[in-house]
Amino acid sequence: MKLFKYVGHVAALLALLAAGSVMAQQALVVGRDYTQISPAQPTDSGKKIEVVEFFWYGCPHCYHLEPSLKAWLKRKPADVEFKPVPGTFGAPTWEPLTRTYYALDAMGLAAKHHDALFAAIHEEKDPNKQRAMVNDSRIIADWLGTKGVDKQKFLDAYNSFAVNNRTKRSEDMTRSYDVPGTPAVAIDGKYLISPSNFPNADNSVNYDRFFRGVDQLIAQARKERAGKK
Repeated sequence: MKLFKYVGHVAALLALLAAGSVMAQQALVVGRDYTQISPAQPTDSGKKIEVVEFFWYGCPHCYHLEPSLKAWLKRKPADVEFKPVPGTFGAPTWEPLTRTYYALDAMGLAAKHHDALFAAIHEEKDPNKQRAMVNDSRIIADWLGTKGVDKQKFLDAYNSFAVNNRTKRSEDMTRSYDVPGTPAVAIDGKYLISPSNFPNADNSVNYDRFFRGVDQLIAQARKERAGKK
């Protein structure tokens, strides 16, 4: 019996050591897995931890992130507020789709057409049609018209003062957050993390590891907030 107890204790100890080793391997490393935003940026999420996704409809990596992002959004903590921000990075070719998101958002239609717009761009086989869909607001309006969206109302919103301001704000945010590209996720104005930092052996993205990293940074931000009280 003593031998069995000894073996049991050894097995338990080895299990704890293995668990500790796994945890150590999974610990995020600043500069490798994520970066600190300096200076930290203000958030408008109040008591909730703000999670911002910088994306662009024309970005294939953003398109491939969508299924995993949607799964994460279903289980995100209650004290987290998620905010999508379409980036422009000052590039004129990125602006039409950024304006498109904000125009649809102003019409209360962004969530309804989000998936379909991504699919229309990235599942288009004709490169000329794909390019037109990315760059030309009239082509975008025509496509939205096939989805039941009032084309003129969309174009009015697209060219509105409010959408101009939000587009400019988006460009300012990509600079102040020092976003290198899309997709990227900012946690509470302090940390920036990208799926590209979590590759598999074949250089594909390990989305499970990426979102575990997002969760760890949320926990870190939560702890920091609690420490300030």
